[in-house]
Amino acid sequence: MDTSREQRGQQWLEELLQHAAIPTSIRSEKSPEFWEDSCWLVIDEKPLALEQIQALIGAEGTVIDSLQYLANTILNLGQESGHQGAFTVDLAGYRLRRYSELQAIAEKAATEARETGTEVELKALSAAERRQVHTILKEHTDLETQSRGQEPDRRLVVSLVKGTP
Repeated sequence: MDTSREQRGQQWLEELLQHAAIPTSIRSEKSPEFWEDSCWLVIDEKPLALEQIQALIGAEGTVIDSLQYLANTILNLGQESGHQGAFTVDLAGYRLRRYSELQAIAEKAATEARETGTEVELKALSAAERRQVHTILKEHTDLETQSRGQEPDRRLVVSLVKGTP
């Protein structure tokens, strides 16, 4: 992993949170094996009150997703391609919990598509979560996934590959 990219990410996120009157530290971690190669910026939850943690994650992860979007946009701006890369912002194990939820959603949709032979449309997910579901279901060769619609109501659709009984 690129140490300078890690340090830029840590510094930027710490400064952003300090401006929001949330003084805490950030550590970088290697992404889990099953996750796309990403620099994980983990917000230290120890000095935070439960209300601060809930506010930083937001309803259905909207705030932490926004922080991650900002990190990826701002930290890659003006960087040479060799110094660009993906950043994942995590707090209190939210990303791994949400990934487990997405796995369950994906498997349920796969089962339903197989049993009914019809398309299964998932509720609106963020672009990052849609990518994760696409990746989770990629190993199911009898299924295909596609995104349909426009943001903010873009949906992931799971269906049987044409010609699959």
